[in-house]
Amino acid sequence: MQIAVISDLHLGVGGATDEFGHNDDEFVKFLDFLENNFEQIVLLGDIWETLTAPSPARQLEQLRLAQNCHRPIHERFLRTKYKYVHGNHDLVAGKAWGIPTEHTIYADGVRLLFSHGHQGDGLCSTARPISEFAVWLGAWVRRLGLDWVYRQFARMEHLRTANNGECRVRRWALDQAMQRSVDVVVTGHTHVPVCDEAGRTLFLNSGTCASGEISFLSLDTIRGDYRVNFGY
Repeated sequence: MQIAVISDLHLGVGGATDEFGHNDDEFVKFLDFLENNFEQIVLLGDIWETLTAPSPARQLEQLRLAQNCHRPIHERFLRTKYKYVHGNHDLVAGKAWGIPTEHTIYADGVRLLFSHGHQGDGLCSTARPISEFAVWLGAWVRRLGLDWVYRQFARMEHLRTANNGECRVRRWALDQAMQRSVDVVVTGHTHVPVCDEAGRTLFLNSGTCASGEISFLSLDTIRGDYRVNFGY
């Protein structure tokens, strides 16, 4: 089976707090490429940005506004080839519409587990209100035009997730793989693409398609070919 994985698009409502960074029509061409070359496309969490809503009580409204703002992309994601797993920034989709926290596939003798991976990030899993407050506060900083302040906080968060965060997500993912006899475990969350063997288990991270970047995973269970890709 041929599978593509993208994550961490952070599609927002436009303006200062929307970190997607792509022209929608150009990104749809990328989706055309994926649809033409893969049997299934896994949307592995943080597809939509809801934590930047003006108030925490308006996250579901923010989700709907983001989908309206990026309607051509939203309509693509409704096609049957796409399998959507929520992350921590679009957690409200799980609560409102039953979007799952994980997706499993058994194909060609290979068992694969897909999960966003925030469950392994201590700040998101054990101190979620603090994590969400930090994102909400950062959004207001950007609305007020204090980009230099936001960049400092964003840099610290990137260092946290690119180092300790990546290690924790990886450890959590490999622990899940061991408990559930999984051959390939796939996460997102850290925005750091990875393809790494750990004993009999393959750990993959899809990176990000936000901030104008494109990274994605291509998985071919027939040939045993698993790759991180940049651009297309």
